[in-house]
Amino acid sequence: MSTFVGFGFGPIQAGLFLAEAYLSGNFQRLVAAEIAPDVVDAVRVAGAFTVNIGYADHIAALTVAPVEIYSPLVAADRAALVDAVAAAKEIATALPNVDFYARGGAESVAAILADGLARKAATGGPLAVVYAAENHTHAARLLEAAVLAQTPPAVRDAVRQHVQFLDTIIGKMSGAPEETAGLAELAPGLGRAYLVEAFNRILIDQVVRGDGETSGVVRSPDWRTYRRGIEVFVEKGDLAPFAEAKLYGHNAGHALAAYLAHVLGYTRIDQLQQRPDLLGFIAQAMVEESGAGLLARYAGSDPLFTPAGFAAYVTDLVARMVNPFVRDTVARVGRDPQRKLGWDDRLVGAMRRARDAGVTPRYAWGVAAALDWLAIPPPATTAKMCEFWGMTELDAEAGALCALILEARAEIEQWRNEGCPTL
Repeated sequence: MSTFVGFGFGPIQAGLFLAEAYLSGNFQRLVAAEIAPDVVDAVRVAGAFTVNIGYADHIAALTVAPVEIYSPLVAADRAALVDAVAAAKEIATALPNVDFYARGGAESVAAILADGLARKAATGGPLAVVYAAENHTHAARLLEAAVLAQTPPAVRDAVRQHVQFLDTIIGKMSGAPEETAGLAELAPGLGRAYLVEAFNRILIDQVVRGDGETSGVVRSPDWRTYRRGIEVFVEKGDLAPFAEAKLYGHNAGHALAAYLAHVLGYTRIDQLQQRPDLLGFIAQAMVEESGAGLLARYAGSDPLFTPAGFAAYVTDLVARMVNPFVRDTVARVGRDPQRKLGWDDRLVGAMRRARDAGVTPRYAWGVAAALDWLAIPPPATTAKMCEFWGMTELDAEAGALCALILEARAEIEQWRNEGCPTL
């Protein structure tokens, strides 16, 4: 039996990994790990769960069954998870962030993976890949380190021969909307629903298929014939360019949309369809600013990093952002603005790369609108940006960025006072 194991049971795990494992038809056993008792009880009773999938013109419910679900906090369940990992061909972690890998001691994801993978190595279980989906550029490396730290030194090499940890780039919009009218419940009686977009072109690290030594590990010849069960994911030999495209293209444009939508008093991203001028402004920023910075660095490495390829990417992405059948909210997309104003994060990072490419960044409007979201008065702008950037004083680059942000704050204030006319 081919087994898939997913740790964490949020919208990405349920609506992407487990759903795609189910739809592939390549797994006879689907196993989930979750600590919320009500979710575990409801899904266990049903033996299934349902996710809502937003297409371009409708929402459809997908029921995934049969599925097993276990709580790492229950001894018998933990033992079942260790057994499942030992039998698994593919595993995915979809946790709130990478800090959760080792949290919980013996009940942590890292500890359970360590025990299961050690059993896999000892019993000659199937080779496995582990997809790390925590939205961190080094998630796979951090997860592997956390697992190996919990693995006895004598068996670490054997474990590494049997498993590969893969980073992922997940440009899929998903959530658990508060407004559940018309949506199928995750499981009967839970009173909650997951809604994910239909998009499933997920980029992952290239699986190393072959024997010989890789990163100090002599891999089994069996890797030469390894085939993933979730075939829809796309392997890339170098994820770094695509990670930057996700952060400084997708995420930057999405954040710009959310903060401008907030200025207008909107609560859902799809309300921006009422303002084609703003959608044009957002798309132009993504093409001319994100695109300029990315193409300057990665031109020729992939069809994405061409003028036509990146323009097509932006057109598709803007249409997906405002899809009313995804019901994405301004609150979800814009949450945690302080983090999103970091020096290397989506908005300021995109501004920096645009300036390096000789383009004056419109993303300054996104930063200015985020500062409005935080209710930071204009006179405090420079001090707050220093705080967000971890600087005691501005260098030349930071000073130039702050000047653009202050200018954008004045422009947005004037725009608001004029009733937010067409741009």
